[in-house]
Amino acid sequence: MAKSNDATDWEELRKQARHLENDVDAKLVAYSKLGLNSGPSRSEVETVPLLDEDHVFENMTSEIESLLAKLMDVNERMSSIQPNGAAMLHTMQRHKEILKDYKLEFNKIQNNFASRKDREDLLGSVRKEIDSYKNASGLNRRDMYLKENQHIHNSDRLINDQISIAMETRDHLVTQRQTFKKIQTRFNDLSNRFPLVNSLVQRINLRKRRDSLILGLLIGFCTFLMLLYAFH
Repeated sequence: MAKSNDATDWEELRKQARHLENDVDAKLVAYSKLGLNSGPSRSEVETVPLLDEDHVFENMTSEIESLLAKLMDVNERMSSIQPNGAAMLHTMQRHKEILKDYKLEFNKIQNNFASRKDREDLLGSVRKEIDSYKNASGLNRRDMYLKENQHIHNSDRLINDQISIAMETRDHLVTQRQTFKKIQTRFNDLSNRFPLVNSLVQRINLRKRRDSLILGLLIGFCTFLMLLYAFH
């Protein structure tokens, strides 16, 4: 009677194990494709966070973990039954190997997804840094252009000021020249109107030159006499 119950339990556990294995296998196939085939493209991944995909991935992870736990429980219950022959023992071992393979595959997919997520986060941070650097470079370049434009404007203003000063100086010189011309013209007019005055001025100048000449000769003669006396 006990053997009959064990056989019944064995068959029931085998059915449960096969059903759970089929469910786990289907879930693992979908789990491995998640984010690879049905997810966004690589260019979109680099700019858009995978919030929806992460949520689905977490849900599927919980479902597979639950199925693996149930399958492990069924395998333990199967192992508690006394094997009836080599075939039954082989079947138990086979279910254990299938569970082990599912666990390895599950962990592998989790690691791949985590690695891919880390790579996406790294690429996203690098892209943000590049964009920040470009924005900062653009601002610095714009500031540089503004400063250069301001320098050019200041240079133009200084040049205009210098030109204005030069033009004022030229006008002032022209005015002075015209004034001197007027003075010279008036002086010539006076000279022409008063020829006696001009003649008198010439005589005075001639007498001054004569007096200077006489005085020079007298000083030279006196000096000669003093030198002659000194040497004798």
